[in-house]
Amino acid sequence: MLPDTPGVHGSTVDVEPLGEDEAEDLLRGICFKTGPPRTVGVELEWLIHDREDPGTAVSPERLRACADAVRAVPLDASLTFEPGGQLELSSRPADSLMACIDATAADLAAVRDTLGSAGLVPAGLGVDPWHSPRRLLKEPRYAAMEAALDRSGTAGRAMMCTSASVQVCLDAGEEEPGPLGYGRRWQLGHLLGAVLVAAFANSPFRQGRRTGWRSTRQALWAALDPARSLAPTSLLAPRDAWAAHVLDTPVMCIRNDDGPWAVPEGLSLRDWIRGGGPRPVVRADLDYHITTLFPPVRPRGHLELRMIDAQSGTDGWLVPLAATTAMFDDPEAAETVYRTVKPLAETAGPAAAPRNPLWTAAARDGLGNPELASAAAACFAAALEALPRLGASDHVQNTVAAFTDRYVARGRCPADDLPDPAPWQQAAGPQHGRSPRR
Repeated sequence: MLPDTPGVHGSTVDVEPLGEDEAEDLLRGICFKTGPPRTVGVELEWLIHDREDPGTAVSPERLRACADAVRAVPLDASLTFEPGGQLELSSRPADSLMACIDATAADLAAVRDTLGSAGLVPAGLGVDPWHSPRRLLKEPRYAAMEAALDRSGTAGRAMMCTSASVQVCLDAGEEEPGPLGYGRRWQLGHLLGAVLVAAFANSPFRQGRRTGWRSTRQALWAALDPARSLAPTSLLAPRDAWAAHVLDTPVMCIRNDDGPWAVPEGLSLRDWIRGGGPRPVVRADLDYHITTLFPPVRPRGHLELRMIDAQSGTDGWLVPLAATTAMFDDPEAAETVYRTVKPLAETAGPAAAPRNPLWTAAARDGLGNPELASAAAACFAAALEALPRLGASDHVQNTVAAFTDRYVARGRCPADDLPDPAPWQQAAGPQHGRSPRR
């Protein structure tokens, strides 16, 4: 989702126009900042439901009061609210997996307490199973975003207002080749990403009905826009591929300090730089344009893994964070996982993720797909072996192991356990559990 990044949503200042070569150089310089993997971050999105009656939409007035109350809570993470009222916590980059988990768990406990005092709960589901999209935030950027995405159908509004995720943020990797090299990690993200979609699929319903997808959220992302949610071409080196993708994807909107934002159709950033827009491109326009691209793996200096559905329960979020970090950052696990998922490239074929057969199967079938189930079993086994080497606590190891036993070992995903929305509405209540021991 669109972050509130300093310098991105501010005034359009009068600065030197950005040239095409300069833009390409900037993109190559900022997309992959290499070095030994060290830092870990997580972005958690949550739907906000009434604790006693989750099938009834929370009123805008109540959501605004809730937002004000949560904003008053001292948090280590950044706090934002999405267009439909979803709450997002974005952790600081942490020096270890456990530092990230500990800080995030403390923030979540404070947020849950604040929401609970208002009779609300954060719901960990990839897509709201009951409610239709309604945009609560009225800023010009969201009006422009809605208008742009509406051109491709209804998926854009559903994504903006009814979806939630766990986004894992890891360092890009080393410059040199090898298990922790940035080129390997870039490729790994687009193959392992499908396994993560399948293993953590948690959104089989939308507007009270079963959709036919284990991850309806991923299906929405795939249907979002002809180019905006695609991965860059795999035919180029990562830096070249991302630079070309950013420049050749149509701009979503052109910011305007004095009125509604323009929503051009078919104007790529490259064409705008070459004089096709209403004014010259400046650096802030490039920065903002990057935030409107939603590929499964987004390089922003680090790698932002965006494909995982939000997870239910107090500790559900830490499983994808811990398992994914172990699969990427432990050298032994990374080598095992890479060898495991490399054959999946044949199933994926030449089409870019998430619109290829591998990612479609992951979203539709979850771990009911035998090829993905086999890969997941090997990848989670490698992660479980790696977690002690990364300093994971017993509680974190046991939580990941319990998820593996309940789902991965049985070829199942969380979506397979969710009851139909109608009876669920009557039975749903707050989920209790212990936060990770620190």
